[in-house]
Amino acid sequence: MSQVLVQQLIEAGVHFGHRASRWNPKMRPYIYARRNLIHIIDVRETIRGLIRARKYLTQVAAGGSLVLFVGTKKQAAETVEREAQRCNMPYVSERWLGGTLTNFRTIRSRLGRLEELDKLIPSEEFGAYSKKMQSALKREHRKMSRNLSGMRTLNRLPECMVVIDPKKERNAIKEARKLGITTVALIDTDSDPDQVDLPIPGNDDSVRSIELVLQQLADAIIEGNANARSAPGASAGKNVDKDAAAEA
Repeated sequence: MSQVLVQQLIEAGVHFGHRASRWNPKMRPYIYARRNLIHIIDVRETIRGLIRARKYLTQVAAGGSLVLFVGTKKQAAETVEREAQRCNMPYVSERWLGGTLTNFRTIRSRLGRLEELDKLIPSEEFGAYSKKMQSALKREHRKMSRNLSGMRTLNRLPECMVVIDPKKERNAIKEARKLGITTVALIDTDSDPDQVDLPIPGNDDSVRSIELVLQQLADAIIEGNANARSAPGASAGKNVDKDAAAEA
């Protein structure tokens, strides 16, 4: 990890945690100090978390598996969408729909409905509907597009989920844990690191902090995809050992 990136992370305020009164004691190993009632995150731990996550995601992408990006808070949504699109992975940036993973078949059927509306609304057939029905269909399309557009490429369950703020996205984390899907998360001092497989301790409220971390993770996936293209016989992502990555 270059010294330039370390400096960028510090300038982005990745080391600023929450007020000490809001901390989760399980985050103690990742905290460097307390200044003016604010916990200061140990940047060395942030770097270690990034290295582990990058290594794991590169292996997952090289195996041809999917990585689902999740971040619905205002500070994260735009960056989640941009970086997920950059590495050609599905994402959730608006609202986590209950059962997205645990009731995956239903979500796929809703995506099928979205595709039907995509084709219907611009077609001549649409003009045959009454104005009331047209309005209802357009309203349905807008709602579904807002909530599901990022998951159009989620044609199977992901191998891994990248999360910004696991405390806010606790429902997504619960579903992933239930199905044994590996979780990588940018996690602040108010969250429980035991709920995440590969935690990256850092400020999850700063737009710049989120941008830097997601850029690094997206770059790792792009690298993994490039490796897959150059080595078609690479092992499947299901065989990736997250514990090995954690020990790196």
